[in-house]
Amino acid sequence: MSGQIALHPPRCPDRDHAPTVPESRRWWVLTVVVAAQFMFVVDAFVVNVALPSIRDTLHATSGEMEAVIAAYQIAYATAVITGGRLGDIFGRRRMFIAGVLSFTIASLWCGLAGSGLELALARLAQGAAAALMIPQVLATIHVLFPDAARSRAFAVFGITLGLGGAVGVILGGWLVTLDPAGLGWRSVFLVNLPVGAMIIGAALVLLPRLAPGQGLRLDLAGSGLLFLALATLIGPVMVGRELGWPLWLFGVIVMGDLLLLGFLRLERWVERRGGAPLVPTALLADRRFRRGLATLFAFQFGNIPFYLSMTLYMQDRLGFSPLRAGTAVVPLALAFTLASRLAGGWVPRFGLRVLRIGALIQLCAIVDIGVAAACWPVPDVAVLAVLLAVFGFGQGLVMAPLPGIVLTTVPAAQSGSASGVLNTVHQAAGAAGVSLVGAAWFTAGPFAALAVLAAAAVVTIALLGLMGHGTERLAGRLAALR
Repeated sequence: MSGQIALHPPRCPDRDHAPTVPESRRWWVLTVVVAAQFMFVVDAFVVNVALPSIRDTLHATSGEMEAVIAAYQIAYATAVITGGRLGDIFGRRRMFIAGVLSFTIASLWCGLAGSGLELALARLAQGAAAALMIPQVLATIHVLFPDAARSRAFAVFGITLGLGGAVGVILGGWLVTLDPAGLGWRSVFLVNLPVGAMIIGAALVLLPRLAPGQGLRLDLAGSGLLFLALATLIGPVMVGRELGWPLWLFGVIVMGDLLLLGFLRLERWVERRGGAPLVPTALLADRRFRRGLATLFAFQFGNIPFYLSMTLYMQDRLGFSPLRAGTAVVPLALAFTLASRLAGGWVPRFGLRVLRIGALIQLCAIVDIGVAAACWPVPDVAVLAVLLAVFGFGQGLVMAPLPGIVLTTVPAAQSGSASGVLNTVHQAAGAAGVSLVGAAWFTAGPFAALAVLAAAAVVTIALLGLMGHGTERLAGRLAALR
C-alpha cells in the first residue's frame, strides 16, 4: 500500500474538521477561491509581455526590470508557508479576504508607480499579499471536497493554474497593444482592481467560516528562519544569470541550505516541547507527500519556463508583435482547458497513468517544436499553434489533478501548512527552471533550452511512475464513492 496513491476521501479526523456546506454553495465557494488563484497566476505572466513598455516609460534599468519579476516571486515563495499557517490559526476565510484586499491595493500601487524601483517595491508587496491569499485556496478545496467530487474540484483548480499562464501572455499582449484609456502598461495591473473588488464581495457572502485550529500559535522563530533560508536559496537562482553567477552567490546558496537544515531542527525541537511548528514534522515524514512534492517540482521546473522560451522564440526569433505572440497561445489555452476537464473524469477511472500520458504528450510536443524550428527558420503560425495546443493538452492532464493527489494524505487540520509547502515547491521549481532554461537559451540557443525542458518532462514521467501503482484498485475505490 505504501507505493499507492489513495485518492479516496480522507478518514477521520479529517471528516471531523469538514464543515457542513450545501452542495451548490461549495461549488460557488470554489469559483470564488479559484478566481483569486487565477488573478495571481495571470499577474505572474502578464508582466513579461509588458516589460519593454515599462522600461521605456519609467526609464528603468535592466536590474530594476529583473527586480519587477523577481520581487513578486521571492516575496511569495518566502512567505507562503507562513501564510498557510496563519490560515490554520486564524481561519481561512479571514486570511483569504485579507490577502485579496492587500493584493488589490498592491496592484493599485503597481499601476501608479513612477519609477522602476517603486514598481519593484510594489511588486514585492503584491507577492507578499499573494502569500497570504493563495494557501487558503488549496486548503479550502481540500476541506470542502473530501468526497467523490474532489477530483472534479481539483480539476477546476488545475485549469486556473495552466490557463492563467496562457491568459497572462495573451492579456499582456492585448492590453499593451490596445492601450485602453491611454493607460499603456499600467492597465495590466489596474485591471485587478475591479476583479479584486468582486472577489472580496463574493467571499464575504459565500465563504464559510471554517473553524480555525484550537490552541495554535504562529511559530515566529520558525517563520523568520524559513524566510531567511528561502530568500537565500531562491533569490540567487532568480538573479544569478543577470549577475554572471559570481562565486559569492554560491556561498549564499550554501548558507541557505544550512539555514534550511537549522529550520528543520528547530521545528522538531518545537514539536518535542509540545508547541505548534510552522511545518508539522508529520508532513515531512509522509513518504507519499514527499514523493508528490518531488514530482511537482520536476513538473513545474519544465512548465513555467516553457512559456518564457516560447515568448522569446516568438518575439525575438520570429519577430512576432506582443499581440500576435499572445494570439498564438490561444490554442494552447483552449487545449489545456479541455484536457483539465477530461482529467477530472479520467483520473478516478485510470489513476496515475493519465498523468504519465500527459507528461509523455508534453515531451512529444517539445521534441516536435524543436524539429519544426530546425526544419523551418520561420515555422508557419498554424503549425506552431497546433504544437502549442498539443503541449497544452498534455499539460492539462498533469497539472489539473496533481495538486489534489499530492495533498491526498494530508489531514484537514494541517491543510494550510501543506498548501504552503506545496506552493513553495511550485514557486521554487519555477524559479530554478526559469534560471536554468534562460541560461541555456542565452548561452547556447533555443535548442539547448528545449533540451532542458525535454529532460524535465522525462524526469516527471519517471517520478510519476514512482508515486504509485495499482491503478485498478484505485479506480475501484473511487468508483465505490460515486
